[in-house]
Amino acid sequence: MEDSSPKEDNPGVLKLLEALKQAIQELQAHPTHKSVQSNSSPIKALLELETENRGYGLRSFLTRRVSTYSISRVAGSIESEIQALMDRGSIDSLINALKDPWKDEDELARLLSQFEHRVSQGFNPELQDSVLKSKAFSVLQTVLCDPNCSKQIREKAAFCVAALIRFNKDVFVGQVNMGDTIQALLEMKSAHSVKVLCELITFIKSPFVDVILCNGELPKILTLLESKDLSMKVVVFNCILEIGYFRRKEAVEAMLNGGLIEKLVELQRSEFGGDLIGMGKYGNENEESEGKKREKKFLENHPFASCVARFAVQLEVGEGLRKREKRAFKPEILEKVREASVNDAEAATIIAEVLWGSSP
Repeated sequence: MEDSSPKEDNPGVLKLLEALKQAIQELQAHPTHKSVQSNSSPIKALLELETENRGYGLRSFLTRRVSTYSISRVAGSIESEIQALMDRGSIDSLINALKDPWKDEDELARLLSQFEHRVSQGFNPELQDSVLKSKAFSVLQTVLCDPNCSKQIREKAAFCVAALIRFNKDVFVGQVNMGDTIQALLEMKSAHSVKVLCELITFIKSPFVDVILCNGELPKILTLLESKDLSMKVVVFNCILEIGYFRRKEAVEAMLNGGLIEKLVELQRSEFGGDLIGMGKYGNENEESEGKKREKKFLENHPFASCVARFAVQLEVGEGLRKREKRAFKPEILEKVREASVNDAEAATIIAEVLWGSSP
C-alpha cells in the first residue's frame, strides 16, 4: 500500500521550507564566515531540513557546492529549489481542496488567496511548469463556473484566473473558456466579478468582446449601471470604457441602441458626476501639472465626471473602428445627449466636452 504520510505532513513541511527560505535569504545577505558556523540559525535550519529528509543528500549538496561557489551563490540556488518545492506543495494542496470546494470553505479561500498572491509576484518558469502539470487553470475555471459553489469561492477562483493570465498571457489566454466564463462572471453580479471581466477584456481584447456580443451579454452589462452599489457602477463603467476601446462597430451600435448614452448622462448628472472642462489645460507645464492633479482628485470623489465624453474619447483613440465609422458615431452620440438632457445648459456642456474632448 502506498504511504500517504507525505501528503498528511504537507503543511508542516511547507512551514519548515518557509523557515528555511528565510534562513537562506539571511545567508545571501550576509555570506560571511560567521554566518556559516554550525551554531548560526541558517545552518541550523539547513541541518533541520536534512534531518526531516533523513539524510537525502542536503549535506553533500552543500559540501559539493561550497568548494566551487560562494556561499551567496549556494544560498541562492538552494532558495530557488526550496521555493519550487513550496510552490508544488501549495498547488497540490489547492487542487485537492478544489476537488471538494464545500468541505472547508475558509481553508479553500485561504489557499486561493495564497495562490493568487504567489502568481502575482511575477513570472517564474518553475511555477508555470507546476501550474501546467497540475491543470490548475482548468480546475479554477470549473469552480468559477459552478453555481453550486459559494460566491466567495467563485470570486476568488476568478481572481486566480485573472492572475494567471497576467502571469503569462501567451500561455493562459488560450485556455480561457470565454463563453462560460463571461456568463459566470455576470451571473454573480458583484463588483469583484465585473472587475475580473474588465481585466479579461483588457488582456484578450476584441475576441473577448466579440463573444460578449455574440452571446447577448451586453444588455446585462448595461443593466448593471443601474445598480445601487456605487462600487459596482464604477467598475461597470470601467468595463464599458474597455469595451469602447477594443470594440467592434457592432458592439458600439449595440451599446448605443441599448441606452448607454442615456444612462451615462444620468450618471454625469448625479452627485458622483460633474464635468472636467478646463481642468488640466493651461498655458504652461507647471499649471497643466497642477490641473491634472486637481482633475485626478476630483475623479476620486466624482467617478462619473464627464463620463459621456470619456466614453467618446475611448472610441476615438481605441482600436478597431475605421475613421469614417468614428465620424459616423459622434453625431449619433450628440443626438442622444440632446434627447437625454433635462435642459439646454446640460446638453450644451456635455456636447462641448464630446466635441472638444476631455481627458480619458
